[in-house]
Amino acid sequence: MPMTRRTLLASAAATALPGSLSAAEEMLPLSAPVSVRKVGLWAKDAETMADWYAARVGLQRMGGEGNVIAMGNGRDVLLDITEDSALTIAPPTQAGLYHTAFLLPSRRDLARWVLFAMREQFPVDGVADHLVSEAIYLTDPEGNGVEIYADRPASDWVWTDGSVEMASKAIDFDSLLAEAGPAPIPWETAPAGTVVGHVHLKVGDATLAGDWWQTQMGFDAVRARQGAVFLSTGGYHHHIAVNQWQSAGAPMRPEGFTGLAYVDLQSRAPVEAAVYSDDWGTEIRLSAV
Repeated sequence: MPMTRRTLLASAAATALPGSLSAAEEMLPLSAPVSVRKVGLWAKDAETMADWYAARVGLQRMGGEGNVIAMGNGRDVLLDITEDSALTIAPPTQAGLYHTAFLLPSRRDLARWVLFAMREQFPVDGVADHLVSEAIYLTDPEGNGVEIYADRPASDWVWTDGSVEMASKAIDFDSLLAEAGPAPIPWETAPAGTVVGHVHLKVGDATLAGDWWQTQMGFDAVRARQGAVFLSTGGYHHHIAVNQWQSAGAPMRPEGFTGLAYVDLQSRAPVEAAVYSDDWGTEIRLSAV
């Protein structure tokens, strides 16, 4: 059988044997054949951006070279911020990044983060119970969307004919904050198991983008709604989402703007490192874990 992206993902699934992963990696989304490793951003002011991700998300500085600041969970780099002061702030109508979603290890961790946000009184853009997860939304200093979320157990997700049930309901904060316990551990930095759970992209045509992720990258479409498609591997609710809510009809991304530099994916199958580009110039990197 010739090796295609689809057979490569099947091979990746076969390599994810019990006991071969850390405790955190035995759970979705990291146990899927392909998942998100990290995100790269272009920034006008990397120091300000790094300080914000440290203060709001709890990421730690983990080195970097030249004009790049690496941020992560203390073990793995989750975000590379590359500075170019000559860049122009990208308008919201441009294709690129809708948000980077940082997945916390547990609902208790999300409760601790919410208590921290309440104490610090910093602004948030929105909150939502998505049935598969609970999420809080922020915007970084250069206009990039950020999601802080915790998954509900995968056994509680409802699937119908390959489509996962999702919604945007009000969060039950009484229930969420009760998870922190009577003497919650104060939030200082993101827990070691924090990962980039998914990345949501802005595109000019969500249907075209969804087709590209299926045919070129071998992802499964697991949900579609007006102007958006959600995709994943290995039965996760989504590793990638594409939408045209702000960017319908957007052309190829021009150079010289802040925002998304790349999405770095990791495969559990042994693959040669490769770089792909979607119809809007978004760089997608794929390499082995």
